[in-house]
This record gives sequence, structure tokens and C-alpha cells, in this order.
Amino acid sequence: MLEQAKNIFPNVYLMVGVCNDKLTHYMKGQTVMNEWERYEGLRNCRYVDEVVEDAPWIVTPDFLEIHKIDFVAHDDIPYGAKGGIDDVYKDIKAAGKFVATQRTEGVSTSDIIARLVKNYDQYVRRNLSRGYTAKELNVSFFNKTKINMQEKFDRTKKKMKDVKTLSKDLMNKGRDKSFEIINRWDERSREIIGSFLDLFGREGAINRALIDGRTIIQRAISPPRSPTHASAAYGSDYDDDEEDDDDEDNDIDDNDDDDDDYVNQAHGRRRQANDYSDEDLP
Repeated sequence: MLEQAKNIFPNVYLMVGVCNDKLTHYMKGQTVMNEWERYEGLRNCRYVDEVVEDAPWIVTPDFLEIHKIDFVAHDDIPYGAKGGIDDVYKDIKAAGKFVATQRTEGVSTSDIIARLVKNYDQYVRRNLSRGYTAKELNVSFFNKTKINMQEKFDRTKKKMKDVKTLSKDLMNKGRDKSFEIINRWDERSREIIGSFLDLFGREGAINRALIDGRTIIQRAISPPRSPTHASAAYGSDYDDDEEDDDDEDNDIDDNDDDDDDYVNQAHGRRRQANDYSDEDLP
């Protein structure tokens, strides 16, 4: 509202009239801020050029003349007063020196007091927690006790809520950590199984080493047989062509005719030996 009044004309010098406590309490009732606080609050507003203290409730032509005021700014709603006055700005409007502004919704003394009354317990608890006494706040012993109990209940409720939230967070973190550990173990187990198969599997290093070692040992203890000759006492040569192969891929080949000759010669030598007598022996 003050910004509107400041910018309604070019080069406006804004003067704000403030009534004292006595007149305000009589005409409107108890205020939240005293007159001095209201004066200083307006002096620190950037739109205000001058504060007129002890201003009258009804603006008169004499007041305008004394302070050299050209226009009076206020919202256009009729503003009544005690004594049967319907609108304190009626004469100013008739003189053409009234400028209407728009009221800022929700910003008024009545609205501020309504919020204080509505949230009375919260504000009392707030000030008691900040060191104010029940006497300073005009709070009875009964109300003070009730407020203290409510305060303890609310603190306990908040702690329980915090514990619940913390527990939930810990559970979520624990679950995430468990999943992470399981995934790590799964990856590690796959690595271990792969390493085991590489070492002990059918195609593993140990199996290959065993096969190679067995082959070497078999070749070392079972070399191929060399040809053998018949005994010189029988006067004949006997060739036995045998080959021993570990893979069992080669066959032994014997000539049937040679075997028959060999048998006949053996029988002949045996008969000759029987024809000798003991006397013929030296």
C-alpha cells in the first residue's frame, strides 16, 4: 500500500501519519505494537519520506494545510469511527484530494491478531522454551502445566518418528549392503569355479600333465623288443618277428610254412639223440 502511494504520481514525497497509543486504543482497541515501534517501523520503510507522529484519527483541512499535504491516500472502503461517523475520509473525497489504493490481502492488524489467537498455544510454548516466564506471558499455572505436558509429548513423538526414520534408513542401507555382498560373492564364486575347472577339469592342466606323464612312463618301461635267435645247439636259425605296440594297432605275423619246417627238424634231432646209447658217450 505504501509502495502504491509512493508511485501513484511522479516525484511523490510520502508522509505517513501515525496515531498515538491513547487515541488508537480508544478508537480501535489494543495494539500489538506500541506507538514508538510503529513510528520506527515506518521510518525504516524505503517508500516513506517522513513520519507524522500523533496524527489525528480524522484528517481535517487544517491538518492538510499545516503539513502542506496535496492528497490523502487510502483504500476506497468507507472507514467508520465512533460517534456515528460512516467514513472519516468523506470530506477529503468531496474536496477531490483523495487517492484510492488497493488493500494488500492478508496484511492488516486484524489478520495478524487473528493468527496470534489461532496459534496461541504454539506461541506460548515457543516463548516459554526461550526463557520467558509464565507470569511474563500472563499464563496461569494450569495452562503452563498443560503446555509443558504437551511439549514433552510432542518431543517424545518427534524422537519416535526420528528413530523410525533412522531405523528405516538403516534397514535400507543394510539391504543394499547385503545385495552388494551377495553380488560380490556370486562373482567371486564364478571366478573360483572357473579356476578350479581350468586346473582340475577334463581339459585342465593337471589332467593334461597326468596324461603326458603316463605316456612317457609307458614308453620308458615298455620299449619295442629286438629280434631273438634260436639256440645254436640245434644248428638252425630261428627268427621270431614279434613287435609289442602300446597302442595295439600292429598285428603279429607268423609264417605257417616256417613253423612246420621248424617242428620237423626238432623231431629229427630228438630221434637222433635217442639213438645214442650210454656206451657211446665218452
